[in-house]
Amino acid sequence: MHRGQPLTLICAITLLVATLARSAPISSEMKDALKSFRSEGSPGWAFTQRTEGGGKSRVERFDPRLAEFHRWVLIESDGHPPSAEETTRYNELQTRRSSGQTAPNVKDQIDENSGEILSDDGVRVTWRFKLLTTDAADRSAAHMAATFTLHRPTRTIERVELASFEPFKPVLGVSITEARTTIEYSLPDDSRPTLLKNVRMTVRGKAWFFKSMDEDLLVTYSDYENVRIRK
Repeated sequence: MHRGQPLTLICAITLLVATLARSAPISSEMKDALKSFRSEGSPGWAFTQRTEGGGKSRVERFDPRLAEFHRWVLIESDGHPPSAEETTRYNELQTRRSSGQTAPNVKDQIDENSGEILSDDGVRVTWRFKLLTTDAADRSAAHMAATFTLHRPTRTIERVELASFEPFKPVLGVSITEARTTIEYSLPDDSRPTLLKNVRMTVRGKAWFFKSMDEDLLVTYSDYENVRIRK
């Protein structure tokens, strides 16, 4: 290999990355999509939620028609029906959990002036934005970026990714080398609107230099039922 070839290759890769991720004023189509976007999906639907991670699993049912603190029901714990003790402990925790889905509403924290187009095939366009630090105690936002994929035919945001682009320390003694949350949504059709499909979370890091904080979590949503109350 000639001595000049590595440098030429590096320059070519740099040029390719710069071309793919090009800065641009946020488009009206993306701005409109973000305005109507709900990170928790469309309201008025009951669903089953399955959470898996760390060798454990849990299946729950959410029904917005029920009274607050009773909207979540534990169906399965680690592959078996919950015991009376598990059900009691679970119900006690519901006083701290009154909403439906818990996907982060990251659209409220993006810096629209930092928008970059990562890809655009005519049907889907993917934008990446830096995050604004809206709280003095927030030590994560400056190290994270949010990526939105817009499905043009339905004007639906079908994928959101919140990911770190460099290591950071959110609190004293904790060092994060990677943090990533990916949320996927179904496309709307004649029978239903866009709804949550799954949420994947990955964290890599350490606490106090020796305790691993590595974690992978998958939350999937199924068995949707339209329970919106029509007036």
